[in-house]
Formats: sequence, C-alpha cells, structure tokens
Amino acid sequence: MTSLTGCSDLVERGFLPKGVTSTSEEFTTFWNTTWLWALGVGVLVWGLTLWCVVRYRRRKTDTGLPAQMQYNVPIEILYTVVPVLMVAVLFGKTVELDNTVLDTSKKPDVTINVVGKQWSWDFNYVEAGVYDSGVQAHLNGKKGVPATLPTLYLPVDKRTEFVLTARDVIHSFWVPQFLQKMDMMPGRVNKFQVTPTETGTFTGKCAELCGAYHSEMLFQVKVVPQAEYDQHVAALKARGQSGFLSNSLNRSELVPGEQQFLPPALDQSSIVEEGKK
Repeated sequence: MTSLTGCSDLVERGFLPKGVTSTSEEFTTFWNTTWLWALGVGVLVWGLTLWCVVRYRRRKTDTGLPAQMQYNVPIEILYTVVPVLMVAVLFGKTVELDNTVLDTSKKPDVTINVVGKQWSWDFNYVEAGVYDSGVQAHLNGKKGVPATLPTLYLPVDKRTEFVLTARDVIHSFWVPQFLQKMDMMPGRVNKFQVTPTETGTFTGKCAELCGAYHSEMLFQVKVVPQAEYDQHVAALKARGQSGFLSNSLNRSELVPGEQQFLPPALDQSSIVEEGKK
C-alpha cells in the first residue's frame, strides 16, 4: 500500500522530485498544466491524423489520383493562428512564474554567497560572518562519501537568498528538490531566494558541464531548525572560520591535482552589498 501511495504522489507531481520550498507547488502546477495541454493537443492531432487515414484511404473502386485541393484559406489561418496563440500563452505564463519565483525584492532572513569552483563549493554566510569550504568529492563506491561532501546549512521556514558567484568557469547551483537552479558565471552575480519548508538532508550538484570532474561536484543541503543552524554557525566561528572567502582565484597558485583553494578570509563587501540589494 505504501508503494502504491508513493507511486500516486509521483504521478500527481508529474514525476518531478518532491519539492521542499514554499514555491514548489507553483512549479509543480505549471509543469503539470503544461503537460496536460500538450497531451490534449497531441491527442487532437493524432485523432485528426487517424481520421484522415481512415476516412480518405484508397479504396479498390478508386481510379486515378484523388481530387487535388491547392488552397483552403480558413484551415491555413486556423493552423497558423492557433499555434501562435498557444505559444504566446505559454510564454506569458512562463514569464509570470519567473517573475514570481525570481523576485528578490523581499528582505531575506539569511544571505549565503555560494561560490562555485572546479570542482567543489564554498559557502559564505553573510549575516553571520563565517564561511565553510569544500573539496572535490571522491566517488569510490564505498560507504561514507556523503559525510565528506561540503554541506550547506539552512534554517527551516526562513527566507534564504543565494548570491551565486564562480571562481573559474561557468557552474550551475542545483538542488533538485528546490525545483529550480541558476547558473554561476565568472564576473557576474546571480541570485534567487527560497524558503525551505521541510527539514532534512538534500543532495545538490553542479548542473553545468564544467570540466573533467563535473560529475563529482556534489554537495549537501541540511535544512534544520533555527537552533541547530545557530549551533553550526557557532561551530564555524569556533574553528576560526570567520570572515569571507575570496571569490577570486589565481590558477598559478594551485599545485597539480589540488582541488581546494583556501585563501585568507577577505572582506567581500561587494558581494555582501549585492546580496542586500
């Protein structure tokens, strides 16, 4: 019975991952509505095609070619105007959803500068003034790999703003259960906000091919109660990880095979101010 219930939930959300943010329902509704309309158009087209095949099939009594029709202006207008209207509606609804989920005008409770690098992640917790740095995952098939991944902590039911930057090449910040992702581009700051509504540990990854070890550019997100989040921030401070990691990278300073770059904690005022806009 449990497996049937899980299957039913999977179908209801259009085979998307189970969303865990305040905007998940909007994404799921838009996704399912789009597919239902597409299915309706497909059934109509397939039905008309099959009807033409059956209705106008060649019969034994037929001789020569069927009557040739060069133009049918009403039909031509119909199959031109209707698709244009459909695309316009889809475009309009997409822009409407984008404007909703990418709105960063509200003041966030937490601001985190996520820095992508080949092939791992750094996290600057802006308000708390602490940072955490990750190293490349090693997918050796053994147990315990998740414990070695860089882990981003978020407080549940708090609006979090991600300020996304990259040190080297284009990356993409993606937590599948957030149902949205965004590119991280060198020399540019991108940002979006989410409000996690469920506690738990969720897998994150880079969604933009960024080099030889792209598949190992993994991280975890732990959505926890506020008290546990505060404990994590305090633990980072106790380890001396106060300040902000630099968003710059001098490749000449990296030794061959080194995946971690730990510059001194620097004042990243521009990133902080960008996150507050």
